[in-house]
Amino acid sequence: MEQLVTFMLMIATFVLLYFMMVRPEKKRRKKYEEMLTTLKVNDEVVTRGGIMGKIVNLQEDFIILESGPDRTRIKIAMNGIATKAVTEK
Repeated sequence: MEQLVTFMLMIATFVLLYFMMVRPEKKRRKKYEEMLTTLKVNDEVVTRGGIMGKIVNLQEDFIILESGPDRTRIKIAMNGIATKAVTEK
């Protein structure tokens, strides 16, 4: 009987860990991938390195950003994008 209680507690712990760790991560990843698929030319984005720029060209796995006053163009991997920049109006 004691072994059954221990086993049930172990199962409950794994279920709790799933709902506290795995499920939120899947939800976050899905939201991130959705954001990547909705990117378009002229969107302002922030890279994982903190560079802010405007998308000037979209390719399958890469994007070209224009950044800075000199309008420098940077080619980065699609997964290098952290978020869309929030623009104040």
